[in-house]
Formats: sequence, C-alpha cells, structure tokens
Amino acid sequence: MSAWGWAAGLDFLAAALHVGIVIGGPSWYRFFGAGESMARMAERRHAWPTVVTLTIASGLCVFGAYAMTAGGYFPALPKPREALMAITALYTVRAVVPLLLSPMMASMRTRFMFVSSLICGVYAIAHGMALAH
Repeated sequence: MSAWGWAAGLDFLAAALHVGIVIGGPSWYRFFGAGESMARMAERRHAWPTVVTLTIASGLCVFGAYAMTAGGYFPALPKPREALMAITALYTVRAVVPLLLSPMMASMRTRFMFVSSLICGVYAIAHGMALAH
C-alpha cells in the first residue's frame, strides 16, 4: 500500500470513529472527550452534537477521498495537490495550536486536547510523508 493509502486509511478511520460516536451516544461523547455539554445535549437528543460530529466525519471522508485520488485508488478530484497541501496544513495547525495555547488557556490543557493534538500530529506526518513522495 502506498503512503497515500495509509493516509487515506487514517482519514477514513477517524471518520468512522466520529460516526461511531453519534451511534454510541452520550457515553461515547464522554469517552472520546467531546465534553460534558456535548454529552448532555446528546442525552436530550439535541441535534447539535450529531450535526457537528457528522460534519467532522464528512470532512474527514473528503480528506480520505483526496488521499485516495493522490494514490491512484479513486477518480480524480479537482486540484488534488493543492487540496492535500491544505489538508496537511490543517492537521498540522490542529496539532500545534492547542499545545501552544495550553499555557494561556485552561481549555487547551485537557486530556482530549493533548491526545487529539498528538493524533492530528501523526496524521499531519502521514500526509506530509505522502506529499514528499
């Protein structure tokens, strides 16, 4: 499997986990660190947690589709190199900014922010390595 295949697999895995959170309900929102307010809204069957989580999942699927295009596994999408550079930059920013803000903002010092920043860093590295090939 190519580096793009691995990057796409990570994108689709993250998307599937987000869909799983919606299906799993409030306890999954809590377990994955979405915050107590999101879990409570999910308990009340408020639409917002589902909308936010499925929007993220949809974006991750688009990221995966672009990675699949770059790997030659998927039909061509517009401007794949530019899109993948933007995707890699987005993962990088998401990985780094919370860590930089954590000394100043308590909301950036949660376990969720730390772990998700590490995960996004791995995703950024995977996409960056694929771009380099």
